[in-house]
Amino acid sequence: MILDKIAEINGSINGVVWGIFGLALLVGTGIIVTCCTKFFQVTKLGLWWKNTIGNMFSKEVLKHRKEKGTISPFQALCTALAATVGTGNIAGVAAAICIGGAGAVFWMWVAAFFGMMTNYAENTLGIYFRRKNSKGEWSGGAMYYLQDGLGGYKYEDKNSKASFKNLGKILAVLFCIFAMLASFGIGSMGQVNKIVANVADAFKVESLANIQVFDGISLYNVIIGVVVMILTAIITLGGVKRIANVAEKIVPFMVVLFVAGSLVIIGINYDAILPAFKAIFVNAFKTESFVGGGIGGVIIAITNGFKRGVFSNEAGLGSSVMVHSNSSIKEPVKQGMWGIFEVFADTMIVCTMTALVVLTSGGLEGGVFNVKTGEIAAGLTDATLVGGAFDTVFPGFGKGFIAVAMFLFAFTTILGWSHYGSKAWEYLFGAKTTFIFRIIHVCTIIFGAVLTSSLAWDISDTFNGLMMIPNLIGVLFMLPLVVKITKNYVDRKVKKKDVKPILSYDENIQAEAEEAILNGEE
Repeated sequence: MILDKIAEINGSINGVVWGIFGLALLVGTGIIVTCCTKFFQVTKLGLWWKNTIGNMFSKEVLKHRKEKGTISPFQALCTALAATVGTGNIAGVAAAICIGGAGAVFWMWVAAFFGMMTNYAENTLGIYFRRKNSKGEWSGGAMYYLQDGLGGYKYEDKNSKASFKNLGKILAVLFCIFAMLASFGIGSMGQVNKIVANVADAFKVESLANIQVFDGISLYNVIIGVVVMILTAIITLGGVKRIANVAEKIVPFMVVLFVAGSLVIIGINYDAILPAFKAIFVNAFKTESFVGGGIGGVIIAITNGFKRGVFSNEAGLGSSVMVHSNSSIKEPVKQGMWGIFEVFADTMIVCTMTALVVLTSGGLEGGVFNVKTGEIAAGLTDATLVGGAFDTVFPGFGKGFIAVAMFLFAFTTILGWSHYGSKAWEYLFGAKTTFIFRIIHVCTIIFGAVLTSSLAWDISDTFNGLMMIPNLIGVLFMLPLVVKITKNYVDRKVKKKDVKPILSYDENIQAEAEEAILNGEE
């Protein structure tokens, strides 16, 4: 069977990219960036908090821009969160717990803590190396700091310069290829798969569900997939401005709604909160027998925590850079700080809410998920586990609530990743042909409705890992520049030193940005 062959090939690749090398590269990069920036996410907590959530309702952040292809910082954040706050925050967290135990949540936090600075570095470089495309729109992303950062590094040895130029270009092309593949996996098939599973479970239509189209796939599943495909086409074919306009309306609503609902569930099960946190910390280093026990069990918990963490917040993939680069902000560091907040909101808040909902509902032993045995309550799967947890408090309503939340989370992720994939396509084939990619992306949605849950998820993991490698090579290589730009910003804004700002690799863009800042536009 063709799906079995795909699963076999994908498993082989996945074992490499998410093996020791991939995990070491992912977390190691975050640790190195954190150390080189002197734990910026902690030591400059007040600074990045003030410039993000503390400045959320200012005119500078919210005002829509008339400039073609330029969006406000708030729209950039919402579009990035639209792509990151997806099924990984609900079904992904549940899957991590089911496979790696409660301890997997701790490793998600670890990955997010260091991932904040990886995302910061990515977005800082994204603004610094961005440029206008043939349509007059901003274009930025890992491909550009690979091409002009790694590829443009100057050496006295001309041969060395040439070899790095070629290497930068090759890695940029590879990144774009992997980004387009990832947009079909994490940004399409994986999301639709969870939409179908939850909607079909919460809103049953037996007459459609009983009609089998092929190989266990019901007509109901196909219809849901087609509806999502049509809605996606209406929005994504309108470009980044339409995507951003939709994202800024849906994302705040869906995040607040889900967090509020989660707090109700957790509050009702308040007596299980402390035991849940204890299980998370204890099982991070001493897993339960169903995971495997011993060092092998810990490795399973770490691996699943890291994988689901990056699936959730995407720090290290270089993906959100492509929408942050469309921001009207002129200061690379200011957009970098939005990257820190993005990971914080996604993992530290939303994912933690999901984990506590699963672990506290009905208690740690005998609720929707048994921490000791790894057993899931009858009738539930990792895809519907959170819905089942809500149903314990709101019978007959909980699954529907999560199905709606899952739909919103997953649908907005599809929108965000359509933009990411189109930017990768633009780099390879030009801005005037991006509509071709958007059409292809829309068409792949239907495959997510018919693939098995595990295969859609595994394919997404593999594409994430492949995309991560060239991006992190670029981040590590350009780290001295990130440190230099950060120091320059702190010297000017915090220490009030009179130094020339570092804003762009391009002299013309640098001059325009300096003039804008003098006029009060940052």
